[in-house]
Amino acid sequence: MPTPDFIRTLRASAGRQLLWLPGVSAVVLDDAGRVLLGQRADNHRWCVISGIPDPGEQPAECAVREVYEETGVRCVVERIVAVRSTKEVTYPNGDRCQFMDVTVRCRAVGGEAVVGDDESLAVGWFEVDALPPMTASQQFRIKQALSDEPTWFEPMTSA
Repeated sequence: MPTPDFIRTLRASAGRQLLWLPGVSAVVLDDAGRVLLGQRADNHRWCVISGIPDPGEQPAECAVREVYEETGVRCVVERIVAVRSTKEVTYPNGDRCQFMDVTVRCRAVGGEAVVGDDESLAVGWFEVDALPPMTASQQFRIKQALSDEPTWFEPMTSA
């Protein structure tokens, strides 16, 4: 999976230590209510499309760019559905990251669902009641995108 140049620069001085990074996840729905998913090349898991914004890039811009680059689908962002910190991730090379994820609901407006880069093994549209196996975190993002609830935030543990 390609690492953005600015992360490579950080890693040159930070080594493998934990980096706190922004992340954007896009739950893309088509007119039939299906969800666009990609099967990641690094761990083979099915996930909503996600990525790291470039420095200065707005979350909505990042979502639209990542969806197009990874799947060939054009989309527009409709709203933010969740903001939450992810669990720490350790990659096979030993790099450690934790993300502040902004999940957005998007509507597909064109393009064909095809593998667009080496980050995915497969991409496709899935009926909500026939999703492939995925983590609870991925399921949560989809659930929030399908609801009409306000943006979800992790409840505070203390006042």
